[in-house]
Amino acid sequence: MNVVDRFLQYVKFDTQSDELTNMTPSTPGQMIFAQHLEKELQTLGLKDISLDDNGYLMATLPGNVDHSAPTIGFIAHLDTSPDMSGRHVSPRIIEKYDGGDITLNAERGIVLSPNEFPELLHYVGQPLIVTDGNTLLGADDKAGIAEIISAVDFLMHHPEIKHGDIRIAFNPDEEIGQGAHKFDVERFGADWAYTMDGGEIGELEYENFNAAVAKVTFRGRNVHPGYAKHKMINSIRIANQYAIMLPRWETPEHTEGYEGFYHLISIQGSVEETVLTYIIRDHDRDRFERRKKELEHLARKINNEFPGCASIEIKDQYFNMREKIEPVMHIIDIAEQAMRNVEVTPVVVPIRGGTDGAQLSFKGLPCPNIFAGGLNFHGRYEFLPIRSMEKARDVIVEIARLAAEK
Repeated sequence: MNVVDRFLQYVKFDTQSDELTNMTPSTPGQMIFAQHLEKELQTLGLKDISLDDNGYLMATLPGNVDHSAPTIGFIAHLDTSPDMSGRHVSPRIIEKYDGGDITLNAERGIVLSPNEFPELLHYVGQPLIVTDGNTLLGADDKAGIAEIISAVDFLMHHPEIKHGDIRIAFNPDEEIGQGAHKFDVERFGADWAYTMDGGEIGELEYENFNAAVAKVTFRGRNVHPGYAKHKMINSIRIANQYAIMLPRWETPEHTEGYEGFYHLISIQGSVEETVLTYIIRDHDRDRFERRKKELEHLARKINNEFPGCASIEIKDQYFNMREKIEPVMHIIDIAEQAMRNVEVTPVVVPIRGGTDGAQLSFKGLPCPNIFAGGLNFHGRYEFLPIRSMEKARDVIVEIARLAAEK
């Protein structure tokens, strides 16, 4: 089975995660998919296959070198985003993209257009996998899973390619930030690893946001509006006052590259109580800490005017993996050389988001991120260039070879 066939088979599994269930995996479809993959790995003849009760699937391709070589790992996640349905995914292959609009769903008038998604034009003349406009595609991260298994399959059928032990792992719940929480790094036993969870071809990432979530609660006092003078405290209005005190331009829609932001992701409220939920992001650790302190400072300002009204709870989510990767930069050098060897130009960029690799790096497993090839994740306009997926498979094979050689 080739990498495309695997991918088309995998997207049939509905594996949306759900942060509200408080279970691991958060949805039963992820375990069903993991069990399917477990059987496939058994059929391939991999060793040390294990699937635990939390949906973490691991396996080993034993090395074939007669000298000491590092054990390296490749990791992808089982779940798809809760942002859009991943049920009844019906992918379609565009055999040769002509550079124009792609009608995903004629009945609903859903069109994938380079006018709105100019990155499409990078793939003119190439075959693409697209959605039917009703669901996401699932390239994030079933493309990564297909690439890893296809690479391992290739190595098994080409013993002339020398490599050390290769560990692979597929974990649940990356999309809700919990993919690395129950990942047993010691049991995985790799010297370092790569998540195959990036986007466009060539992406190689070892920097990501520092991240936190803040919940700011405003408590008011409701009385009849006709008799409210000097009595009512409207928590909605006070919450709005707080929100507009934050820097207007430091939001996702106004930032790029290494620029951080405050992002208001939800408002729930009434006169009596209003809750604002923010995510805080910054690549620089010092600026990240200052952002958290600014939110706390503004809560104190509100309380100076409305005593006892505002309270704030901030929780760190993950940190920038760069500080854990820089001492072992040879793992980046190997990945860059592997890309060049298979005629892919490395594009080293910071992740404006998070990755399981960041959390794993802080758990003792250095783990940068490599492209899986898909674009426009988490929605109906997601698409996957087939050539990019094939190149990602080739990069995995070449990393395995280079790591043993060096």
